[in-house]
Amino acid sequence: MSVTKSVLDSSEAWPALPLSAWADTLSTLHMWTQIVGKVRLALSPQVNHWWQVPLYVSAKGLTTSPIPYGNVIFEIEFDFIAHRLNVITNRGESKSLRLYPRAVADFYAEFMGLLRSLEIDVKIWPMPVEVPNPIRFDQDGTHASYDPQFANSFWRILVTTDCIFKEFRSRFAGKASPVHFFWGSFDLAVTRFSGRSAPERPGADKITREAYSHEVSSVGFWPGGGEVKGAAFYSYAAPQPAGFGERPVRPAKANASPHLVKRRKTDKKI
Repeated sequence: MSVTKSVLDSSEAWPALPLSAWADTLSTLHMWTQIVGKVRLALSPQVNHWWQVPLYVSAKGLTTSPIPYGNVIFEIEFDFIAHRLNVITNRGESKSLRLYPRAVADFYAEFMGLLRSLEIDVKIWPMPVEVPNPIRFDQDGTHASYDPQFANSFWRILVTTDCIFKEFRSRFAGKASPVHFFWGSFDLAVTRFSGRSAPERPGADKITREAYSHEVSSVGFWPGGGEVKGAAFYSYAAPQPAGFGERPVRPAKANASPHLVKRRKTDKKI
């Protein structure tokens, strides 16, 4: 029995996640993950295609994986079972803060203070990315929702999807990305590479140039937002082969969206 099948046998694998019911929690959690993700970005060595940026699905939620800081290694994990943010170090230290409804500015202040109490002094750019009308983290009193049930449901869907994507990745003998969660666009994705360099993009910034330096084919899961009124799986290729958008896809409700493909490839500052 494959890992994927054992997960899919569980009735807990695909809990309901109506966007209309948890949109406020999603928006707040999006900002919280960006704060944590930017800490990983600030301290981690550069990796090809910006693979030092994402978070990863864990047995409790989402984790940074180990982050170097001088002679210290630390890890940050969102625990969507106990609803805490945990920080542990290789010195045996462990500190956490509760996840509950409160403003992004308050979360930001407590989290950065927690890091300083562990003698981890890091500066991040305090502006959210890949969202309309961004508000600085330290000034954001607008996003202040957290429904633990929906946060847990979102994580359980990520667990199932992570297993499926890892099996999908394992069937490809060429270069492939890890299965990772991008906190900028708030989606779980995995990418296959053809092995060929991609044409340079005129006017692209350094982030986009590196991310799409080679031909890629990506699949992912996104909880929705904007013109997508619910959770969705997606697939895109860059550069897009001729006729890609006209190819038939399954199931019948699936469709091609040139606007979303363009959005997924938009240049961003992180």
